[in-house]
Amino acid sequence: MSTKAPRGVRLVITLAGRRNAGKSSLINAITDQEIAIVSDVPGTTTDPVAKQYELLPLGPVTFYDTAGLDDVGELGELRIKATRKVLWRSDVAMVVVGKEGITDYEKEIIDNIRDLEIPFILVFNKCDLSAPSPEDIAFCRDNTIRFVTTSAKTGAEVDKLKETIIDIAPPEMKRDPVLAGDLIEEGDWVVCVVPIDLAAPKGRLILPQVQVLREILDCDAVAITVKEREIEEALSNLHRKPALVITDSQVVMSVAGDVPNDIPLTTFSTLFARYKGDLAKLVEGAKAIDTLEDGDTVLIGEACSHHAVADDIGRVKIPRWLSQYTGKDLKFEVYAGHDFPEDLEQFKLAIHCGSCMLNRTEMLRRIKECNRRGVPITNYGVAISKLQGVLDRVLAPFKLN
Repeated sequence: MSTKAPRGVRLVITLAGRRNAGKSSLINAITDQEIAIVSDVPGTTTDPVAKQYELLPLGPVTFYDTAGLDDVGELGELRIKATRKVLWRSDVAMVVVGKEGITDYEKEIIDNIRDLEIPFILVFNKCDLSAPSPEDIAFCRDNTIRFVTTSAKTGAEVDKLKETIIDIAPPEMKRDPVLAGDLIEEGDWVVCVVPIDLAAPKGRLILPQVQVLREILDCDAVAITVKEREIEEALSNLHRKPALVITDSQVVMSVAGDVPNDIPLTTFSTLFARYKGDLAKLVEGAKAIDTLEDGDTVLIGEACSHHAVADDIGRVKIPRWLSQYTGKDLKFEVYAGHDFPEDLEQFKLAIHCGSCMLNRTEMLRRIKECNRRGVPITNYGVAISKLQGVLDRVLAPFKLN
């Protein structure tokens, strides 16, 4: 994969630690580039700094250099909060220890990272100035913490650090993720239904459509792309049945009416529900739609910030369809990008987008947090298919039961 890979498929590796522990110098040493500003003044890094990098065999990754978690003052608290938000979506963490050794700050960071179930390495930086103390080494061994002793200044053991990152990375990041590849075979024909409406980006397709089309080609299958008004004619002109029809969720009801029942049908968003999250839990969450009452508040989660158009899927269409389906007077709140509400308990249901701009770790963590707080969560594709009465058909290719 190239360095132009979408951010949502990149492994996120975050460097956390005290101010002046050498995080910025270390990220420069790892990437062999002057990315982060380096200074002897504590607190030089204020906001998280992202560096995209190719770390083979993992592929494209993003390193985040963050503000010190011992920052002070009102502004320092905001910086610490920004750092913790980055940790929340991290696949791997590096706890960077400076010349002070392991203090209560590092132990608190380790506890927070373990609570988030993030694999991590403790990095004793600045070994050119002093070696880690026997007490710190004993602490790591007693608590089964993997550690590397390195120096960002001299480059000592930087390669070993990279190898350790690769070793502890989540297993799914070492495998090629599957969108639709397990549903088709070489030589199959796959019809993709792509509406071009006000919400369609000018001059291009949306990322889920692009990724699915690429996977079809990677499987040596044949991709046929049509708009929803052309699906019936396209099927009638094919000399054999397609192995699969994949449609945009917004037109799933009309497409389902045009596609014979003996042809498997699903949606781009449903494919992303399992690619980026947990399809079974998102399907279970959709059952809460039938329990909504007047005055209930529904969370609409968007992975990307965008200008809302007149017929926006998350802000206009889904609220309209949900209100029509339930017949209830519902309230809706939208959170976009990496913002996610802390007071989840106020919501009776969360409906999330396909999360093409989030990595899988962040989406799974959102699902887990909603489940932990007793808030059912589903995604656009699953919710829309339920509201349109075609959910069973859309789920049939996945054999969830």
